[in-house]
Amino acid sequence: MLGGARSVGTGTLGEPGLNRATATQVLKRGAHAAGRLANRFNLEIAYKRPYSPELREVGQDWPSRSESMIGLKRMDNIQEAIATIEAEGVPGDLIETGVWRGGATIFMRANLKAWGDTARKVWVADSFQGLPEPDADRYAADAGDTHYKWSGLAVGTKIVEHNFRRYDLLDDQVEFLVGWFKDTLPTAPIDQLSLMRLDGDMYESTIQALEPLYPKLAPGGFCIIDDFGSHASQAGQAVLDYRAQHGITDEIIQIDDFGAYWRKS
Repeated sequence: MLGGARSVGTGTLGEPGLNRATATQVLKRGAHAAGRLANRFNLEIAYKRPYSPELREVGQDWPSRSESMIGLKRMDNIQEAIATIEAEGVPGDLIETGVWRGGATIFMRANLKAWGDTARKVWVADSFQGLPEPDADRYAADAGDTHYKWSGLAVGTKIVEHNFRRYDLLDDQVEFLVGWFKDTLPTAPIDQLSLMRLDGDMYESTIQALEPLYPKLAPGGFCIIDDFGSHASQAGQAVLDYRAQHGITDEIIQIDDFGAYWRKS
């Protein structure tokens, strides 16, 4: 075989088999087509893999059925933060920017219900169509980022609403902000926040959440960054840049390998 290419299968009617490179491209196109079809009909593509409770605890796997992928430690962090907010009377609503299937925001609403808190809202902010293509001219750190290609991150509003309803938690204390952060967050009708949880994966998505929302975070409020320590994300760099620009020196506390938070002084 010329060039040392390895064949995959055998052609019909005497035609040559596909070489490995060509076969890989065919499989990739098939996978992308399947992903688009699944999104169109609100279906999921499941991949069988061994379950690891250790990876699940720290949110380093991708659950096929769960409403969240952030893991137990980062869920515990949300619960502990809300308990502190309630105990200390820190004023303001709660928001997550980048919600995937809604799990963290559903958990926020559940905690407010457990506390009997009928005043705070939970804001659910997402494009609900995946991540934006990198704007490398404006945000050089995002150059080459491929999150926008991940079809599994595009979860529509109807699915997230359905997930809230599964727990009987979709009510007038839950508000959806649908669209790109640059369009929705600067004009969102939010007066004050006690907790802001950013899970935007990219530099752009993180800085575009920090800029309009952090000034609304009350003293004693929690700023939680889901991707702070992720090597696959530039969110941590966006956080460090924002803190440096605004002279923020509050201690950053790691939750697990990825997540981190600080309290606003």
